[in-house]
Amino acid sequence: MTGWHAPNNLVTRYADGSLAETDAWSLDKHLERCGRCAARVSHAVRAGAAGPSLAAVRAGVLAAAPAPRRTAPAPGAPRALGGRLTRILWAAGPAVRGTWAGSVVLVALGAVALAYGGGWAGARPLLLALAPVVPVAGVALSYGRHSDPLHEIAASAPGGGLRLLLTRTAAVLAVSAPSLTLAGLLLPSPGPRLPAGPATAGWLLPGLALTLASLVLSGYLGCRTATAVVGGGWLLAVSAPLLLSGGTGLTAGLTEQLSLYFTGAPSQGGWAAATVLCALLLAARRTAYDRLETM
Repeated sequence: MTGWHAPNNLVTRYADGSLAETDAWSLDKHLERCGRCAARVSHAVRAGAAGPSLAAVRAGVLAAAPAPRRTAPAPGAPRALGGRLTRILWAAGPAVRGTWAGSVVLVALGAVALAYGGGWAGARPLLLALAPVVPVAGVALSYGRHSDPLHEIAASAPGGGLRLLLTRTAAVLAVSAPSLTLAGLLLPSPGPRLPAGPATAGWLLPGLALTLASLVLSGYLGCRTATAVVGGGWLLAVSAPLLLSGGTGLTAGLTEQLSLYFTGAPSQGGWAAATVLCALLLAARRTAYDRLETM
C-alpha cells in the first residue's frame, strides 16, 4: 500500500461513467485493494442518478433471496480465498472452466494411445498439425456473446475489453501448450521409412502467431468468425497440398508439409515476425474491443 487515495473529482467521474478508459482501469485495480476508496465510490454511485434504481433492485433481490446459512470457516483458512478463487475462475473464461480443457487432455492422451496402443506412425504429425489451432478454438470458446453468458457484464466492466480477452487467451495457452508439448515429447520418433519431422516444440510459435492473428481479426469480424477463419485457413494450408499431390503416403506427406512450416530459421523467423506484427496491431486497435457489437 502506498497510502494514495483517489481524489473526490476522480471518484465522481468514475461513478458517473465520464472517466477516461485508461484512468478507469487504473482506478479499478486500486479499488480492488483499497476498501476506503471503494466505499467512497459506492456512496457516489448511490448518490447519483442511478441510486434509486439500484436501491430498488437491491431491495427486490434481498426480498427474493433465501436466508443465508451460516457456517463456520475452516480453522486457518483465509477469508478471501473463496472470493479470490472465484475471480480467477471468472477471468480464466468459459473454455478453461468448461469441457474444452478436458478435450485438450483427451486429444493429447488419444495421440499417445494411437501411437503406442494402435501402433500408428501418423499420430505425431497429426498432433503437430492440430496443435496450432487448439488455442485458437479455446479463444473462440472463451470470449464473445456466443460463448460467455456474462459477456455484456464482462465487456462493459473497467477491466473488460482487450485486457479480459488477453487474460483469457493466456489461460487458454497455459492449458494447451504444456499438455500438447508433453504429449509430443512422449510420442515415438519417426521410423526409418518416414522423413524426419519437425521438433516437438516447433508448433509453439506458429500457435502463438495464429492465436494473436485471431485476436486481431476479432476486432473486425467478431471472435467467433475470426477464429473460424484463422483455424480453417491453417487446416486448409496443411491439408490442401496433401490432397493435390497423390505421390507419397498421408503420414509422410504430412510430415514433410509440417517440416516446411515449422523447421528452420526462415520459417520460425517468419512466425516470430507475424507474432510481433499481430501484437502491434492489437495495441493499435485496443479500443475496438470495447464495442460489444464487434465481439
